[in-house]
Amino acid sequence: MRKTLIEFISRIRDFLVEKFRAYDHKLPYIIFVLISLLVVVGSINLFIELTETLKTEMLAGIDQQVTDYVLSFRSPALTDFFIFMTHAGDIYGYLIVLTLYLLISRLIFKRWKFVILSTLVLALATGSNMILKRFINRARPGIEHMVSVETLSYPSGHAMSAMAFYGFLIYLCTKFRINRLLKTAIIVLLSFIILSIGISRIYLGVHFPSDIAGGFIAGLIWVVFCILIFNLIEIFRSDPRT
Repeated sequence: MRKTLIEFISRIRDFLVEKFRAYDHKLPYIIFVLISLLVVVGSINLFIELTETLKTEMLAGIDQQVTDYVLSFRSPALTDFFIFMTHAGDIYGYLIVLTLYLLISRLIFKRWKFVILSTLVLALATGSNMILKRFINRARPGIEHMVSVETLSYPSGHAMSAMAFYGFLIYLCTKFRINRLLKTAIIVLLSFIILSIGISRIYLGVHFPSDIAGGFIAGLIWVVFCILIFNLIEIFRSDPRT
């Protein structure tokens, strides 16, 4: 029985290899595109579900509990750290990071492509965040704000931009041919920056935790969507018939 099963599986494998032999070079892209589509659709559904529960008592209770927990850690040192991180998530912070990124890309990788793509993802996230804020129209938390804010609350622009920009950098980092230990360190650092920027907005009293969750989800949608588009472009570029 076992031998028969192994032979059956082998025949299926051989059949699939034979049928898709002409598409072997595209198969990784096709698989990635399908997975990306599933993630985008799932994330959009999750964002909609979260948005629909913004005015419920259950979410209000969760927001309050998480906020109280985060605020319980307030101290002068942590306040300085989170103010620094929240400024790193402002436009001037991104200008500094993009300048450094531009220099690294020019001197080390000698390509402008990665900087352009990252800037595009950041611009899409920032522009769509302003639209979402106006459409959803959620007020800021009614507690002390430790930094000045002028826009609406949901979704968090800092969280959304951080996830979109640094999340896309994490994706690019996985494609770079560099030392594995260095690559892991960079990914951990970028993940820490994303998380710290998000938490800073709760700590400083300018966002509900659900604002941060919504921003992270919306930013992730842009990351995966842009990766999906860029991989589709690679598929067409690699096709000799196009």
